[in-house]
Amino acid sequence: MIGRLTLSDFRNHADALIVPDHAFIVLTGDNGAGKTNILEAVSMLVPGRGLRGAALSAMARQGGPGSFGIAADVDGSVLGTGVSAQAPERRQVRIGGVASSANALAEHLSIVWLTPAMDRLFLDSPGGRRRFLDRLTLALHPAHAGHASRYDAAMRARNRLLSDLRQADPAWLSALEAQMGEHGEALGQARTDLVARLNLVLAEQPDVPFARPLIAIDGEENESDEPLAARLARERRRDAAAGRTLSGPHRHDLSVIHIAKAQPAALCSTGEQKALLLSILLAHAALVTADRGQPPVLLLDEVAAHLDPSRRAALFDRLAQTGAQIWMTGTEYSLFNDLSMATQFTVTAGHVFRSAA
Repeated sequence: MIGRLTLSDFRNHADALIVPDHAFIVLTGDNGAGKTNILEAVSMLVPGRGLRGAALSAMARQGGPGSFGIAADVDGSVLGTGVSAQAPERRQVRIGGVASSANALAEHLSIVWLTPAMDRLFLDSPGGRRRFLDRLTLALHPAHAGHASRYDAAMRARNRLLSDLRQADPAWLSALEAQMGEHGEALGQARTDLVARLNLVLAEQPDVPFARPLIAIDGEENESDEPLAARLARERRRDAAAGRTLSGPHRHDLSVIHIAKAQPAALCSTGEQKALLLSILLAHAALVTADRGQPPVLLLDEVAAHLDPSRRAALFDRLAQTGAQIWMTGTEYSLFNDLSMATQFTVTAGHVFRSAA
């Protein structure tokens, strides 16, 4: 768990210090005060661009020096990340005071989040669902981020070569396709493992008060006996004509079915979709705890706002059972009255104040 979080020049926070005493950390304040910015800062302690997926330069405080820093104490080690004013799009990471890669953060901490923007996850593009799937997968397979970045780099290079296929070096194409095959296979295996194990946990969860989902990966290759590298070599002309690579794990999509209604999540009500997401998140927390020996950190932005009192109480009870550290935001603390113990903070115009218990 995060024992101490410090921010400097991040979003609207010139500086902030948060030291939690309990597993639940509740941040309340008006809209625009900077509550979600704190969750975003926490989300930067794992690989990727955080819960907003924003450019690094956009995270630096307006009117500040152009740099920002985030640091957290995690089980006796200090994880830090940020950018300098001289290189605002180059992420710097230090683990225990030693320069490291962002992908190495996944070995120290697993973080999953749920934001209001994700309420449309089942209606939006496959890319958004794939990123959600990969965030879940990363918590169980820390090497997943490295495989994803190497696969994407090789695919971009291959697409550039295919833009002029007649001039492309076949040996270089083969080398790139071999890289895509190696890292693509690792991506597919990790996602498949996550989905299979998550479905086992979901099968043991109660149907109420949150809907029980069945999840799967759409777009997995039908020609499973043919290695991806060989398929890519065979499909060069097709991909050149399309202007992009048409086979591989970058085409995967997350499929979710509401079991009780035998209905795809995209056809469910907004409330049912939220319930399905919460069920997945709770099951994933249990799976991470069993697999890694430590629970994840959960970031829940405005999660209680649209739940009735009975479902809020049930959610808090289920969250407490995960053993996870849970960061939640809301406009008023009355939404969290059912929490027996929580560290409370009030956020006002970029300032964080510890609230009375």
